[in-house]
Amino acid sequence: MGSLGMGSLLLIVFVALLIFGPKKLPELGKAAGNTLREFKNATKGLTDDDEDEKKKETK
Repeated sequence: MGSLGMGSLLLIVFVALLIFGPKKLPELGKAAGNTLREFKNATKGLTDDDEDEKKKETK
């Protein structure tokens, strides 16, 4: 599989504009950003818990 080139990205953006319209895209982007932020915070919490357990085991 190849990586996405500039032409492919432009095509994806064009199709998204056709499907969702220009008014809905900022809302979708904001929702996607919030979802990624929550996922990052949740996984950070899991890794912090793992580090705390390792510190307790070594004491």
